[in-house]
Amino acid sequence: MKKLIGVLMTAGLISCRTINSNNKMNKIELTPEITKVVDNLQKLHVFDGKNALDIGRKGYETMAVQLGGKKEMVRTIEEFEIPQKNHKIPVRIYRPNGNESKKSSAIIYLHGGWFVSGSFETHDIIVRQLANATGAAVVFVDYRLAPENPFPAGLDDARSATEWIIDNADYLDLDKNKIGIIGDSAGGALSIGISTQLGHRLKFQVLIYPATDNNLNTESWEDYENGPIINKEEGIRAWKWYLSSPKDLQNQLAIPSLIKDFKNTPPTFILLAEHDPLRDEGQQLAENMKASGVRVKVLDYKEMVHGFMHMGAVLKETGEAVHQIAAFTKENSN
Repeated sequence: MKKLIGVLMTAGLISCRTINSNNKMNKIELTPEITKVVDNLQKLHVFDGKNALDIGRKGYETMAVQLGGKKEMVRTIEEFEIPQKNHKIPVRIYRPNGNESKKSSAIIYLHGGWFVSGSFETHDIIVRQLANATGAAVVFVDYRLAPENPFPAGLDDARSATEWIIDNADYLDLDKNKIGIIGDSAGGALSIGISTQLGHRLKFQVLIYPATDNNLNTESWEDYENGPIINKEEGIRAWKWYLSSPKDLQNQLAIPSLIKDFKNTPPTFILLAEHDPLRDEGQQLAENMKASGVRVKVLDYKEMVHGFMHMGAVLKETGEAVHQIAAFTKENSN
């Protein structure tokens, strides 16, 4: 028997509650594997949190480590900072096993976390897997987060890092003609903003359940407003934290659903999840891109939830998605 349950993760702060079976909108059948995830999240505790935001960020890291599975060995991990006028952007390069070529292909990775959380630690397992599966060096950009640094800080960091990495590809032992970008969730929104501006310098784009619209009014948001994994209340709060100025609400670089012309966007692969409130906005994004002539591949993972890429210890779909991404990046790097 599948369990009927909803999961709320508030910027990483996790709680669970049973869904009222009389409320058709919120009645969700979860697979036994997803139920295992739910059970794990119910037992998750965060210590020494300074406030709700801090607890959420630490909770996200804890969840990712517990559910991500075993860390794969990579050849090397290099850490450095890209200097800016008033700050520095922390970066890690993960170089894959089995690739000794002098100039390797590369993937710039922009992490999710509702624009307010996410770090090296939340995505370490995912990035290791992608590096080995793709054979590319994965460059992880630790951009500034809201609410301390609202839009456009994170996007500015992502763009500056992308330009710096491409411009310094020879120094980094990367092939500047074989660089693409991947973004998940909020990182997907940033990736779209970058590819809209710099797509002519990128070979491909992969968007994993991207956040594209601050209105949260699609049918999938109606169906899954109480979860699982993310919910409408936290989504509204996160977008408000991220978009601190009224003028941001008309900025297509902040809200990808406003983009009408994707002419610079490289070939794009969009991964969606059936039980994800972001599903419909991701599907609409794909249609908008296709209307601009972008070559788009869409894969909708049935029975999956938002954040399933963090759940490799439990879900076989995580590994399957990694291999699908690897096939796409290899096909579009040449």
